[in-house]
Formats: sequence, C-alpha cells, structure tokens
Amino acid sequence: MKKWTRWEDWVAAGVGLIAAVCAFALPQMGASMPWMLIVGVLLIAAGVANLAMPGMVAMEYVQLALGALLFVAPWLGGYADMQSGAAWVSWIGGAVAVIVAALAVRPAMHMHDQAIPH
Repeated sequence: MKKWTRWEDWVAAGVGLIAAVCAFALPQMGASMPWMLIVGVLLIAAGVANLAMPGMVAMEYVQLALGALLFVAPWLGGYADMQSGAAWVSWIGGAVAVIVAALAVRPAMHMHDQAIPH
C-alpha cells in the first residue's frame, strides 16, 4: 500500500474538513462550534497521519473513535434537540467516518503484518 492513496483516509479527512468548516458556516447551537471544530481538526490530522504512514493500526482506531465522538457530539454538546444543520452534519459525518475507519482497519493490519519480519 502506497502513501497518500487510501480512499478511506481521504474520506475521513474530508469529513473532518466539512465538520470544521460547518462549525463556522452554520448557525451556532449549543456547543456545536467547539465540538465540530475540535473533532473536525483532529479527524483531519488522523486522516493525514494515516495517509502519510499507512499501516499504523492504532491510528485507524483513533480515527474510528473520533468518528464516534463526532456522532455523539450533538448530545454531548447540547445541540441534538434543536434538529439543526450542525447536528445533522455531526451525525452523518460521524457515521461516515466510523464506517470508512472500520473498512480501513483490516488493510492496515495486513500491511502492518507484512512490514514486520517473522
């Protein structure tokens, strides 16, 4: 697996970018701005790290956890009951990030196993 070629990591970084941009573009509800901005930036960082260094299984799990955190952020940040655009961005983006991270774990494990001589 080559660097900068895994579509799963590009999608996760894109979700982070969308969440971070939407934190500024959408009306603020509850604590939507800090939750979406922080988790979005962390998702971008995890996606770039996974793209630059494929085969780091732990970072795939970090990416999965960040996606789950983005999904539950509307409840934690108090903006789920408002049915705002920010809540929908968090729910959909979080679900997408979890799915693509789950799809990326197995190939990362395979690459990691190949890199270690037995």
